[in-house]
Amino acid sequence: MEDNKSSNDSLSAEEYVLVPTPENNEQNMEAAGKSSEELGLKICGNGNEEELQQHLEEVLSDQSEDDGSVPSNIENRQRARMASGNSEASDTSEMVSNRPRAETDSGVKSGNEMELEDSEKGGKEARGRSTSEPPTPGADEECVIFNGVTYLGCSAVNAPRSEMEAQRCMSILRESSQMSIDVVLSVPTTSEGTVRVLEPDGAEIAHYRVHRILFCCRGKQETQEKDCFAFTSSHGNSDLFQCHVYRCQLLEAVPKIMFSFARAFKAVPKSPRSGSWSAYEPTGDDEDLFRFDVTLEIKEDDGRLTYTAVPRDKQFFKLRKDFQKKININVQQLTNEDLTIERCFGLLLCPGRNVKHSDMHLLDMDSMGNSADGKSYLISGNWNPSDPQFVVLNTETPKNTRVFMTIAIDLVITGIQEPVRFIVETKAQIYPSTERFWYFSKKTFREQYNLRLKQVEGSSPNEKVYEVLSLESQSDIDRKKASMNLPLSPARSPPAVTQTSPTPATPAIEEEDENDEPLLSGSGDVSKECEGDILDTWGDMLAKWRQNLSTRPKQLHQLCRKGVPEALRGEVWQLLSGCHENGTQMMENYRVLITKESPCEQVIQRDINRTFPAHEFFKDTGSLGQESLYKISKAYSVFDEEIGYCQGLSFLAASLLLHMPEEQAFCVLVKAMFDYSLRDLFKEDFKELHMRFFVLERLIEDYLPDLNQHFLNMNIEPHMYASQWFLTLFTAKFPLYMVFRIIDIFLSEGIDVTYNIALALLKTSRKDLLALDFEGVLKYFRVQLPKLYRSEQNAQQLLRLACSMKINQKKLKKYEKDYDTLKEQELQQEDPVERLQRENKRLMEGNMRLEQENDDLAYELVTSKISLRKDLDASEDKADTLNKELLATKQTLVDTEEEKKRLEVEATQLKDMCRRELERTEKEINRNATIIADYKQICTQLSERLENQQAAAKEELARIKGQVKTCEKCCKLFTENGDVKIEALPETPDGTENPDVQLVKKQLREMELELAQTKLQLVEAECKNQDLEHQLNAALSEIQASRNSWFQKTLTSIKEVTKKDSSPSPRTPTSTTAPKTPTL
Repeated sequence: MEDNKSSNDSLSAEEYVLVPTPENNEQNMEAAGKSSEELGLKICGNGNEEELQQHLEEVLSDQSEDDGSVPSNIENRQRARMASGNSEASDTSEMVSNRPRAETDSGVKSGNEMELEDSEKGGKEARGRSTSEPPTPGADEECVIFNGVTYLGCSAVNAPRSEMEAQRCMSILRESSQMSIDVVLSVPTTSEGTVRVLEPDGAEIAHYRVHRILFCCRGKQETQEKDCFAFTSSHGNSDLFQCHVYRCQLLEAVPKIMFSFARAFKAVPKSPRSGSWSAYEPTGDDEDLFRFDVTLEIKEDDGRLTYTAVPRDKQFFKLRKDFQKKININVQQLTNEDLTIERCFGLLLCPGRNVKHSDMHLLDMDSMGNSADGKSYLISGNWNPSDPQFVVLNTETPKNTRVFMTIAIDLVITGIQEPVRFIVETKAQIYPSTERFWYFSKKTFREQYNLRLKQVEGSSPNEKVYEVLSLESQSDIDRKKASMNLPLSPARSPPAVTQTSPTPATPAIEEEDENDEPLLSGSGDVSKECEGDILDTWGDMLAKWRQNLSTRPKQLHQLCRKGVPEALRGEVWQLLSGCHENGTQMMENYRVLITKESPCEQVIQRDINRTFPAHEFFKDTGSLGQESLYKISKAYSVFDEEIGYCQGLSFLAASLLLHMPEEQAFCVLVKAMFDYSLRDLFKEDFKELHMRFFVLERLIEDYLPDLNQHFLNMNIEPHMYASQWFLTLFTAKFPLYMVFRIIDIFLSEGIDVTYNIALALLKTSRKDLLALDFEGVLKYFRVQLPKLYRSEQNAQQLLRLACSMKINQKKLKKYEKDYDTLKEQELQQEDPVERLQRENKRLMEGNMRLEQENDDLAYELVTSKISLRKDLDASEDKADTLNKELLATKQTLVDTEEEKKRLEVEATQLKDMCRRELERTEKEINRNATIIADYKQICTQLSERLENQQAAAKEELARIKGQVKTCEKCCKLFTENGDVKIEALPETPDGTENPDVQLVKKQLREMELELAQTKLQLVEAECKNQDLEHQLNAALSEIQASRNSWFQKTLTSIKEVTKKDSSPSPRTPTSTTAPKTPTL
């Protein structure tokens, strides 16, 4: 890609149409801030001292603006960087502030030095002046964001358009930059946008208007700078140029950034269609107004299984017959709350306009749905031209004949019961299927619609239901307004369009009414269509001419007389005028000239509103065309101080602007004024102009004697009708087609061709002029004559007549010599005193002009000294501040190191504590595990013993019962159930109980007590067993939780680190004696 000539390795603003912004109307002249005390100056030889003092006070009280300055937040970033130990800050700032144009020793500044310089220019506190910052990019500004970009720095350059200079800056900064800045780069998509350098968090660091960027290139592929790119912008008052260098982390991002810059240079945003909607605002409280923007695009099958957009020019589409077509429609809501478009009910097409709904024909839908961003609704349908209902749109139309076509879409919108039909009416011209469009123009068809809805009751309270009151397009609204106004003159009326379609809608041809209103300058349309053989001839001729620009081709003279194709006029005019010789230097001078002041600014501003008011590019106040025209006129008035600005220059400049960017237009204008002697007509006393009037009068006497005699009888002199012809080169009153043809011949043959055109105009109008009186003749030249050539055929006949008239150059020289002789005789007959007075007046005017220039230079000198002094003071203050910050930072560093040592000691102590706690915890865990094991063992043994004793007791009881039953005596003591028979013992004689019985009862009570105690011990043992089991489960849960806790993990990691730091000491194994099982 780097080897391709058309690649984006290097971009120059002269290759594209760079549209200036209204901010350029403001003067970017550097001025100092308000002075704290009054200055008293004594300057001799510079005119009036009081006036100079007054001018200085005015300058000191002004606040200047810097369009490309860096915001003041860079100063804070720079201080933070300089606090790290850059001891050269004060020297650098002093060096930068004292050399507005010179480079540093190496010719390059690093990133921090650039920020220091720009922050000094943009800081409010350091200078006491405000900086104009553009607004933060909003939602309406389209841009491409690039992350992973590093800013390396900038360099002041003397050749901003030199690729070698930019490559040198990239090489030096990539190697020497030590303090690069990570940034985010925002590149706009149009030439009215702003390139912004942002912080990674979104804060803006710097911004550069696209129209101030002069050059852009990337590093060479075979060098280390292949990941870098740079662009050059005018800085401050545009007499200083800086080259900013960036590096991309991804190599693939560099060509994408270059492509974005190229698109920003090329793309000229079109101002939205200005329509007044005030008369169509809702009139009722329950009415709502919704505005929609609908764009239409028609594509044709290119034979490669894809569709290509058809060209559109002069408000009509250029279609070719027998080609499959596709219609794409984009619907976007502009105002009010969003209405949801559910689907497209149908896409319809019909030849003609003002057609009935029943005449529309349904097309096959290809796709429908919301766009990727969700802001618009896209509809696409297929159009088969072979269908019988579309035969009119598939029939070749005659030249200069158009047919109307109507396209409709029925949209189903949420809240509206019936589909809403948007109707688009446009014109088309049908060409043969073999037609080849050399000049390809993609102009989007755009229409705005005003939908008035009335809210009605719905099925539910929260549901919004609307009723359609009206749907009107902007074209219909404008047409209604025009019908309510007075009728327009023929010059203002749109050109008539005929239609061959046999549809009900046939456009009427407007007849041209004759009135006394003159034809407005800039009237008429110029077609870009041209026959293929003519384009081939011009293409071959230009190819040969580019090989040797110093020699004009032989056939160029005849081709220019026949007319240059509109698509090639911009390039041909530049080659004819010789802009290729020093055009680059002239365009660079232009960018500097537009920043300077001109004494003719008020006159220029007044005249541009009168220049080409009938042309769309210049008719609106403050439009891009008027802005460019103002800048060119102002730049020329500064460039040519002798002539300055004269009325008539703006018409020629406007003609040039319609074919090329303003830089190239200025170059061609300068060439025409100097190399073609046009400026001689504007010199003092208009001597050259009066000489041409004299020559024209003599030529009229030779070629048109009867008309000359008629003019003599009516006392009509050439200056009454020919002054505007010569001064504006016929561009002020005549239609554009004729104007461009005259400029073709003028640049090819020179200024003397104006005689031929003037004689041809008089010859074609001879009969009409002979029949008019004095006032009629003047009115004829002013009104009727320009209107005769609104037809291209009449203009071609006039120019053929002009080219066929042979005017002898010797005769012209003789007439010029006769005029000089006549003037000498008048001077000899003139009073010497009057002649000397006139000469003295001229010298006095020259002296006053020189004194004024001297005053201006003195004023600039004093202003620059004051500005430099303030910059130096600001730099010294900044150096002191940075030194204080450096000392504070050093002290902070010492405190930080002490805090670091203290934290290290605490960390060591914490490690030791954690190690000890870990060992204690392990011992506790082992001890608990041993205790738990012992308790388990004891409980198991107790359970086993209890079961054994119970079994033995049962066996013993059974044995005893068996023995008792076998004994005769003992069996009597027991019942059949085994219970003991207790016989009542005989009482003693004294009535007391038997002692044996008492003894038995006593033993029985002791045994019962012993049995109760045994049962109680058994219950206590079981309770202890349960408690031990609960403690065991709790301990196991705690152990498991401690193993999963973050503290346990931390202790484990510290333990591992500790084991790695110190080798473990061998442990002597110890035998653990298991606790003895208690025996019962």
